[in-house]
Amino acid sequence: MQTWVRVGLVSGLLALVSACSGTPDKPKPAPLPAVSGELAIQKVWTNAVGPVTSPLLASVQSGRVAVASNNGQVALLDGLTGKDIWRLQLTDTIQAGVGGDGQRYAVVTQRNEVVAIESGKVVWRYALSALSLTPPLVAGGRVFVLGADRTVTALDGASGQKIWSQQRTGEPLVLNQAGLLMPFGDNLLVGWGGRMAALNPLNGATRWETLLATSRGTNEVERLVDLVAGADRLGNTVCARAFQSAVACVDATRGSNLWSRTSQGHTGLAGDESLIFGAESDSKVHAWQRQGGQTAWSQEGLRFRGLSAPLVLGRSVVLGDSDGLLHFLSRQDGKPLLRVATDGSAIVGRPVAVDQTLVVVTRTGGVFGYRPQ
Repeated sequence: MQTWVRVGLVSGLLALVSACSGTPDKPKPAPLPAVSGELAIQKVWTNAVGPVTSPLLASVQSGRVAVASNNGQVALLDGLTGKDIWRLQLTDTIQAGVGGDGQRYAVVTQRNEVVAIESGKVVWRYALSALSLTPPLVAGGRVFVLGADRTVTALDGASGQKIWSQQRTGEPLVLNQAGLLMPFGDNLLVGWGGRMAALNPLNGATRWETLLATSRGTNEVERLVDLVAGADRLGNTVCARAFQSAVACVDATRGSNLWSRTSQGHTGLAGDESLIFGAESDSKVHAWQRQGGQTAWSQEGLRFRGLSAPLVLGRSVVLGDSDGLLHFLSRQDGKPLLRVATDGSAIVGRPVAVDQTLVVVTRTGGVFGYRPQ
């Protein structure tokens, strides 16, 4: 179910559309399927970061994971033990994050400020002209920010000084969740509506654009096809989801579309050497062949459970749900292997792997580390 609200931005009045699972007419979840018991996992640590009322994303670098809460807490945790390396309490609400490169981390506050952090201390702030819901990308000594008005801004990582900005005009509606912003070689990949674009990170010049999905609806909401955060990369191939319309893979060296398949989902993707995994908005889980995009398998046993984006971990695909459950499905055929409970509140963001540790964050702020046995 989709809801939308209008939000005033410095750069103009834009409408934000969000995928919402908490509406009164939400269908009843399917009964939990039996698990095979072929997989075992152990909870090895817990921590807490404060309530997460919107899907902030974790950042993994060099055996550490950075997490944040909407009430302003940012923490860098050791992936092995779950203990704080540092923790910072900002005075502002956080609306996007966390991005990091292992040394420098960045979030965006509700006041539309980019806040850069090193060793648990704020080193600079930069005021954006518009809302941003996408975690900043910290790479190559720079901090890149994707605004809800489809502006990409490059900031100097050490000083916060603006280096360049590039904007792509589009539909008057924008997606109320994180968009696509990722590195690929010496390119910066950006989602602009239903297009993926490669920008030169030095000056913002567009090197190529390719269409992943086309608006087909009869109104502004149905025409929204923004690319969502959580693309999968293997070699030169990058696979991404266009909101409620398609899953597609491109050759990111040339910008050519390899294949596209209709898909009604709003969360990101994950993949292995042969398959691409993703959940539809009704929580049906699909696996597509990386070569060609044909459906390899579908799992309907978790319907209407509000699934997160997936993580490939060992022989399994891991997805969190709105009741705080972690579901482990077989990569080969989608068979349920294991189910693990956290704290009963929704898994937010997406599960991440920190070396051999699976880390998830819940809506109430629980941070849990699990390790396969």
